[in-house]
Amino acid sequence: MPDFQLETIDLMIVILYFIGMIALGVFLSTRSKDAEDYFLAGRGMVWPFIGLSLFASNISSTTLVGLSGDAYAIGISVYNYEWMAAIILIVFAVFFLPILLRNQVYTIPEFLAGRYDGRIRIYFSLLTLFLGIVVETAGSLFAGALVIQMVLPTVPLWQTMTVLALIAGFYTLTGGLTAVILTDAVQAVLLLLGSMIITIVALDQVGGVGAILDRISPEKLSLLRPLDDAGVPWLGLLTGVPLLGFYYWATNQAIVQRALAAKTVDHGRWGALFAGALKLLPLFVMVLPGSIAILLYPDLERSDLVYPTLMFDLLPTGLLGLTLAGFLAAIMSQIDSALNSASTLVTMDFIRPAKPNLSSRQLMGVGRLVMAGFLIFAVVWAPFIANFRSIFAYLQTMFSYAVPPVVALFLVGVLWPRASAAGAFASVVVGLAAGISAFIAVELLGLFKLHFLYMAPLLFVLCAATIIIISLIRPQRDQAAIASYLWRSETFAAESAALAVKPLWKNYRFQALALLAAASAVMIVFR
Repeated sequence: MPDFQLETIDLMIVILYFIGMIALGVFLSTRSKDAEDYFLAGRGMVWPFIGLSLFASNISSTTLVGLSGDAYAIGISVYNYEWMAAIILIVFAVFFLPILLRNQVYTIPEFLAGRYDGRIRIYFSLLTLFLGIVVETAGSLFAGALVIQMVLPTVPLWQTMTVLALIAGFYTLTGGLTAVILTDAVQAVLLLLGSMIITIVALDQVGGVGAILDRISPEKLSLLRPLDDAGVPWLGLLTGVPLLGFYYWATNQAIVQRALAAKTVDHGRWGALFAGALKLLPLFVMVLPGSIAILLYPDLERSDLVYPTLMFDLLPTGLLGLTLAGFLAAIMSQIDSALNSASTLVTMDFIRPAKPNLSSRQLMGVGRLVMAGFLIFAVVWAPFIANFRSIFAYLQTMFSYAVPPVVALFLVGVLWPRASAAGAFASVVVGLAAGISAFIAVELLGLFKLHFLYMAPLLFVLCAATIIIISLIRPQRDQAAIASYLWRSETFAAESAALAVKPLWKNYRFQALALLAAASAVMIVFR
């Protein structure tokens, strides 16, 4: 096992990184003049920053630790979440993002309020806040604290999480979404560089790819797993993974908010597709190290320790500091994303409707206070995550019970004009009751066993059926009022004429097809 000690130069690199992030937040705080600047970066972001920010926000410390940890424990099937994300981002960019940008919304709940009514807005805002703070932010703090505790074992976990929260919270509170997106771009580059270095050094330690193929069982190197697989069974890959992916990439405020800040529809689409391309990389720089660790450290007591152990054991002085900075950057990226989106949700979905006379600058102030409160709550909750098998299992399990009603609301509402507010509300009530009951029965009481990737599609079908049945009984009355919230084939066809005069490399449909081909190739090779 490695000696978890930092040399002075490594420590200086990490400290300089944090100073730089804080300084950037202070600098950008002077440029946020109103709520649109603060919450949506003035709707002026271009595609490279959107793509890098989407990637960095997703590949947080929880994902980084979780991917390598699950690859160590159950095999590379955990990568199915990553390549499937590329497919989901194609669907989002091609069909759904233009509808969101057309309606100029701040939040996804605001969009659902326009499509249905205010009850759905409140429900989804509360659900998103719960998932963003209790699941994602708390998970990131816990993952980061695990690493830092290796270096500082005498420091209590809660103190470590508090310091991380304060640093991430500072530049997010001051600089808003502009600070979040720009720091995310830096963090994405650091994260990829650090992960690549670990992979290269780890491969050299075990004797190359051939050694992995010879010494690790084929089951742990396959993406297609049997129906009873503990990780990602093949039926769950076809049903549960796309549903969880659609929630995360198309309706999750922390993620979609980056695309909502796009300068144009094209920049939003290019950014989403760029993020999809980046999502193919984790197999080589985050999942593969977990497989290598099977050979290097066969007796780790907890799979979440795989990535930190690789860092401290394999990297020389200097490179360790750079890679640790990248890892801590991932923590910052997840925390800042969740905090900014949570602040936006509360301010725009609750405070602004209740206090319409507040000025734009007053709304900014409210947003900062809300953000601080959520940060404190996440620090208090984070230690409870230790009760789950791994951080990644914690994330996906919680999502599987909570998000199917949201996916049903969004998909049915956008694709079917007759979906009504009455049907949507009934679906929320049924889905919430069924999800809570199933979670208690399966996860808490253990009355029966059902993989969470099978639970998600069952709940989705129940919720979608409820929307359809109740909407047929009580249909949407005013079709004209919801026209801008619907996908129409006529609009898609009209785009073809505009695309005909564009260079091929600027054609989002060509980009989408190229990304689809790349994702399919990865799946075929590692099936």
